[in-house]
Amino acid sequence: MEFNFLITALAALVPMILGFIWYNPKVFGTAWMNACGFTAEDLKGGNMALIFILSYIFSFFLAAMLTGMVIHQYGFFSSIMADPAWNEVGSETYEFSQQYMETYGQNHRSFGHGVLHGVVVGLFFVLPVLGTNALFERKGFKYIAVNVGYWTVCLALMGGVICHFV
Repeated sequence: MEFNFLITALAALVPMILGFIWYNPKVFGTAWMNACGFTAEDLKGGNMALIFILSYIFSFFLAAMLTGMVIHQYGFFSSIMADPAWNEVGSETYEFSQQYMETYGQNHRSFGHGVLHGVVVGLFFVLPVLGTNALFERKGFKYIAVNVGYWTVCLALMGGVICHFV
């Protein structure tokens, strides 16, 4: 299996697109600003080009990491990569991997399965990390709910795209 740069780059757009919707004042933006103690005036300024560029780069990193979590076949390949001949055409390991992919290569490769794994990552990785930070920052439930909800939906959509198209 090879890394699919194009699909990863497209999946990395999900947080930006969803962010425009999710953090819109008519959706969760006002609740988020209140939970953070921000006003609309506080959010003006800053180098928005730099913010969006770095956000996209971080989203790309996230999509790349998520690929290994939503596609089970990557786990198989990670277990045979210690064999120096794993990708040498004609080697026993190579032939084994080809047979494996012919038999199991499409198992669990659907949008819905990727969504499931994205939600699991959101609840069992994002929630503990953001929730812990929020507790020490003395942020309330709304802050945690808005941000963890956003990242869980992002990861679900990203996982769905990656699992279906990679």
